[in-house]
Amino acid sequence: MRRKDSTEVLLAKLRDDLRAARGLSTERLAAQIQEIGFQCLRCGDCCTGEDNSVVVFPFEIRRILGATAMDWSDVVEPPQEGEWDSEGIFHTLEWRLKREDGSCKFYAKCNCKIYGSRPLLCSTYPFYLDSGALRCSECRGLGRKIRPGEAWKIAALLKRRCIIEIREAIALLERYEDFERGRPGKRGLCVVHDSEGEHRVITELHS
Repeated sequence: MRRKDSTEVLLAKLRDDLRAARGLSTERLAAQIQEIGFQCLRCGDCCTGEDNSVVVFPFEIRRILGATAMDWSDVVEPPQEGEWDSEGIFHTLEWRLKREDGSCKFYAKCNCKIYGSRPLLCSTYPFYLDSGALRCSECRGLGRKIRPGEAWKIAALLKRRCIIEIREAIALLERYEDFERGRPGKRGLCVVHDSEGEHRVITELHS
């Protein structure tokens, strides 16, 4: 199958997934969350360590910029996963919240410095949706009593996050320009593909 054809197949599936996501029941998700139970202990486990990479979309980055008056490059960085093109330029998808010393840059002393503008992934942790099914990441706060209103709030955010993730994936694919693969070359030069197109940045991560 040609790449263009495979892209169309993937886009069609994503559009089906989007319709399914819009039909998710917030009330049902809330009931499941309440049955599981959750209370944030502010332990910081989800903000530190090797597995705390947080995907952020352009609109979320701008929200953080508005709350902090920081620059784009101070807030996010390209992921380290990707491929090189024939000119030796590194290509990757989406953005990640910047990390310092293995932890989220915005976490300090058991507090999130961007709590009011934090990404949806952070707002809904440890819950996520897998093909419409509720799943949980490892978290010490699971199994604790949660109020119905709080469970509903998380459920609504989960549904919104699911819809946005699919819409962002569709927009990325629609704007994505493929490239000829090659070997590592130009040190530090990176192209990030997201829902708004291509962005050329200089980064030490791929030097």
